Amino acid sequence: MKITMKSILTFTALAIISLNASAQSMAKKFRTVKVEMIIDASAERVWEAMVLDYGEISNFSPYIYTSEYTNGSLKGEFGAERKCNFNEKGTQWSKERIAEIDNKNMVMRNVVIDGAKLPLNFDNSQAFYRVRDNGDGTSTASYEFQFRTKPAFLGIIAKGGFKKQLSGTLVGLKHYIETGERVTGGTNKYKEIKERYPKATIIKT
Repeated sequence: MKITMKSILTFTALAIISLNASAQSMAKKFRTVKVEMIIDASAERVWEAMVLDYGEISNFSPYIYTSEYTNGSLKGEFGAERKCNFNEKGTQWSKERIAEIDNKNMVMRNVVIDGAKLPLNFDNSQAFYRVRDNGDGTSTASYEFQFRTKPAFLGIIAKGGFKKQLSGTLVGLKHYIETGERVTGGTNKYKEIKERYPKATIIKT
């Protein structure tokens, strides 16, 4: 069999595609948390802040101290990557990637590809970001997090924490979009504003 440069490149490309396709197998049992909140803004504006400004999640998440694009990414699109720091020292962090994105229907699948001090099985964890136009000038933003902890028995405890964090992030998103004021981890802004808004709705799954 004659091996050519073209065949080598083809095999390499197929191998990369295969690796990407199997990055999140979700083969093991996982838990799910889903929360949503109505935001007084157009669906396009919410989608922009929530997904298209992918590397700027620290603008509205009270649990993320800093965030930035990585690996040459410049905007929220398929394959974009970001790093999120969950404390001031940067010792707890995640690296994430947009695995799928549908701008028309406003759905994005986000995966964690690496991290430090996170009790997650990365191969069995993923999140869906969704925005729905309510037809009255408002929109509904939602997070659905499917996860498996490592070790697995921490799942019950972690689920409550993830509900709190995702709900708080939606409150931060609502405040940021409606007022333009940032809600960033490490500040007291979330404590100042959280009572102004209704709690996020927890969706039974």
